[in-house]
Amino acid sequence: MKFLDEVKVYVKSGDGGGGCVSFRREKFVEYGGPDGGNGGKGGDIIIRCVDALNTLIDFRYQQHFKAQTGESGMGRNKSGKSRDPIILQVPVGTEVLDEHADEVLFDFTEVGQELKICKGGDGGLGNANFKSSVNQAPTKSTPGWPGEEKWVWLRLKLISDVGLVGLPNAGKSTLLSRVTAAKPKIADYPFTTLKPQLGVVYIDQSEFVMADIPGLIEGAHLGVGLGDKFLKHIERCKVLIHLIDITQEDVIKPYQTIRDELENYSEVLTEKQEIIVLNKIDTLTQEEIKEKQQILSDYVDNKVLLVSGVSGEGLEQLLRATKKIIDESHNIQS
Repeated sequence: MKFLDEVKVYVKSGDGGGGCVSFRREKFVEYGGPDGGNGGKGGDIIIRCVDALNTLIDFRYQQHFKAQTGESGMGRNKSGKSRDPIILQVPVGTEVLDEHADEVLFDFTEVGQELKICKGGDGGLGNANFKSSVNQAPTKSTPGWPGEEKWVWLRLKLISDVGLVGLPNAGKSTLLSRVTAAKPKIADYPFTTLKPQLGVVYIDQSEFVMADIPGLIEGAHLGVGLGDKFLKHIERCKVLIHLIDITQEDVIKPYQTIRDELENYSEVLTEKQEIIVLNKIDTLTQEEIKEKQQILSDYVDNKVLLVSGVSGEGLEQLLRATKKIIDESHNIQS
């Protein structure tokens, strides 16, 4: 399935049906009186959050949605039929924004949530509603009320507990494939990952969701590379795993690059708890590993974990440390 995380759609609810002007016509009933029915209600436009979706790809080939107009009223006091709503299905994590993408109108965080984005127009009144002691044979009816119309943006932010960040080729996809059942594309060239990947991690009889986004490079927040398109997908994460390739001569520079990009994109990301990890330790000697770990640890003034996505060394310790932070955040929220 292709991945689409942002789309602009046009929605228009149905107009109400018009009221009817009619008079009762039956044998031996000389003054039957008015019997024009009311018009039916136009269809609503509803956005519904559903399970088993993780992309907005369904909106790629259809961006215009118009509900039906309510049926007009009829004689013999018959009201017109109201029309069924059009329901747009979106995945968990979808935000609905106004046409300029400035204001968030709704944020779908749970399956089953609904938003009536456009209300269908009410039906008009038939002439039977205007009968009075003064006017026994009214010829007045009203048209249906118009529906609503607007452009809105649908923007998907994946909901995951953990976000993997790092430069291209830091080993994020390899790590994700090792600790989850996800099967991302893996190769030894930059930007192998072209879309976010999600996987479920199982550790100590519990589970959490991990997201891998395309590698960031310097200037990502300005649109350089792919990072600016996908940084929003880790805004909901509770913890970030910052992966650094230990084979690089300078392990501090890649750390600085990623931190600068996160800070320039959003303060929300810089405030998240971070686990710093040196990856690919299977490629160096113990002396080289310890030296680089000490250099980075002194710079960040924090503990630096060591792992190998290929051999699996250190992954259990990393997952347990991650789960501990997630559990603590759950306790704080509750």
